[in-house]
Amino acid sequence: MLNFAPLHSRLPPWLLRLLWGRSPEPSEYRLVSWLFVRGLALIYLIAFVSLAGQVAGLVGPDGILPLAARLDEARAQWGAVAYWRYPILFWFGAGDGMLQGACWAGAALAVLLLLDIRPRTCLILMFWLYLSLLKAGQVFLFFQWDYLLLEAGFLAIFLPGGARVVVWLFRWLLFRFRFLSGAMKLMSGDPSWASLTALFYYFETQPLPHTGSWYAHQLPHGLLMFGAAATLVIEILVPFMMFLPRNPRLLAGWATIFLQVLILLTSNHNFFNLLTITLCLFLFDDRALRRVLPAGLERLILRRQAPPSGRLAKGLLGTLAGLILMVSAVQMWEMFSGRSATGPLAAVVDQVERWQVVNKYGVFAVMNTQRIELEVEGLGEDGQWRPYVFKYKPGDPMRRPQVVIPHQPRLDWAMWFVPLGHPLHREWFAAFLNRLYEGAPEVTALLETNPYPNGPPKAVRASLYRYRFTDPATRAATGRWWDREYLGPYWPDL
Repeated sequence: MLNFAPLHSRLPPWLLRLLWGRSPEPSEYRLVSWLFVRGLALIYLIAFVSLAGQVAGLVGPDGILPLAARLDEARAQWGAVAYWRYPILFWFGAGDGMLQGACWAGAALAVLLLLDIRPRTCLILMFWLYLSLLKAGQVFLFFQWDYLLLEAGFLAIFLPGGARVVVWLFRWLLFRFRFLSGAMKLMSGDPSWASLTALFYYFETQPLPHTGSWYAHQLPHGLLMFGAAATLVIEILVPFMMFLPRNPRLLAGWATIFLQVLILLTSNHNFFNLLTITLCLFLFDDRALRRVLPAGLERLILRRQAPPSGRLAKGLLGTLAGLILMVSAVQMWEMFSGRSATGPLAAVVDQVERWQVVNKYGVFAVMNTQRIELEVEGLGEDGQWRPYVFKYKPGDPMRRPQVVIPHQPRLDWAMWFVPLGHPLHREWFAAFLNRLYEGAPEVTALLETNPYPNGPPKAVRASLYRYRFTDPATRAATGRWWDREYLGPYWPDL
C-alpha cells in the first residue's frame, strides 16, 4: 500500500483534514474484505445460475457450438499440450449434464460462501469452475465482465487473512478497468467520443436496451454531451484518485458508483455494473463501513475473520503482486503502443492470460451510430415465412424493451455482433441457423417462440433491419417503442 505517513508531520492541519479526514492513521479493511467476499459470492451465484439454463443450447452436444467438437480439434492440433492450453474441467466430459452440473455446483459453492463456510476453498473451486465454463462457452462467454469476474475471483482467494497488498491489487484492478475503458475511447479515434456525441447513439444502439434506455435517448442533446464528457472524466481522471489518501479515494469511489448506477438505470449489462460497484468497496475502509453496519454484525464479522497471513504467505503474495503488476504493465504497453511483447516476457504474459488472471479492458471504445438487427425466419409447409422470436433482443416494434439485469441472455447478446461482420460471429451464426433447420430442441429452447414446434422448417433465412427509437409523440399515438426499416437479406435461404 502507498504510505503517506511521513508527510503528516510536514503538512498543515487543514491539508491533513482535507486529505485524510479526522485521522491520518492507517486504515483497516477487515470489514471491507468480509463484505466484498459476500458481494462476490452473490455475483458468482448470479453468473452461474444465469448460465445454467443456457449452456446446453449454446455449447452442449446438440447446441450451437458443441464443446466436444472443439476439444477434439484441440487434441488433433496440439496433442497432449492441449490440456495445458485449455485448462478446463470438461476434458473429463462435455455432455449437457457435465456442463449444467458445473453451473449448479458453482451456484452451490456461492451459497456456501455467502454463509461463510470454508471461504477460501469455495473461492478456489468457483474460480476453476467459472474458468472452465468461460473456455467452454467460446464466443458466448468471451466478454469483459466474464474476465473481470475471474480476475476479481482469483484475487479474492488471497483476501481472507491476506496482507494489505491484496487490497492494493484490487485497487489496481479497478484502476485498470476504469482507466483503460476511458483511454481506449479516445485512442480509438471514434468521432462520437471526440465530439462528445456518443450518448446521442449509445442508448439506442447498445446490445440490449431496456425501458430506461428509451427515456434516456429522449434527453436534450446538451445534457447528453455533458454526460459523455462526465463519463470520460470519471473513467480517465478519477481512477488516479484511487491511489491518493483517504478523502480523495472516497470521492473516487462515490463518483465511480454514481456512474455505474446511471448505467444500471439505462442499460442491460447483466452483473457487470454490480461487480464494478462491489470492487469500489476497496476505495473505502472499515471506518466508513462502521457508519452503516450494526455494531452486533461488526463484532460477528471480526470474530469470524481468518488469522493474519504468516511471513511465507506474505512473501508469496509479494511475488504474486509483482507478477500481476508486470503482466498488466506489459498489457497496457501493448494497448497504448499497438505492438506486442516478444521473447520470454511474451511467454510469461501468454501463460498468465491463459488462466484469465490478468486481462485487458476497454468497453465501448467505438460507438455504433445505427442499430442493425437480424430477423430470423423459417419456411413452413404452407409456403409462409414465420419469425423466430427472441426473448429479449428488439423484434416486434410494439414490445417494450425489457429489464433483464442481472441475467445475461447469451444468445440475444451475441446476435448484436453478427451484423458487424466479424468472421467469428458469422461462423457461430451459420451453426445457429443449421440447428434451427434441424429443429434442435436445446437451441430452440433459448428462444421465446419457435414457430415450428412439431418439426423443423423447410428452410431458414435472416434479414437485416434498421431500428430506431420512436419519439414520445409517435409512441403516444401508436404505442411503438421502435421504428424499423427493411434493409435486405443477410443470409440466403438454408
